[in-house]
Amino acid sequence: MTEPAPDATGVDATLRALLADVLGLGEARAAALTDDSGLFGELPEFDSMAVATVLTEMEDRLGIVIDDDEVDGEIFETYGNLLAFSWRKVNG
Repeated sequence: MTEPAPDATGVDATLRALLADVLGLGEARAAALTDDSGLFGELPEFDSMAVATVLTEMEDRLGIVIDDDEVDGEIFETYGNLLAFSWRKVNG
């Protein structure tokens, strides 16, 4: 039996936990992210090496597949962009 896709709150919580784990932000810093919070280029922990790990973890934790041609720098500009991308992928 397949698990249902997470709702908006579930995607947000999963994404925050993922960033806390992968980037070592801790729960408090991850919880404080807003839609306008800068990610790549703003958080020192979010470097080019972290991008691949974040994408892999997104696929695993959200049950999605991310094709290479879907990935661009805009996705990682802000938390809001990353959340919107994740939500679109989860809801196909």
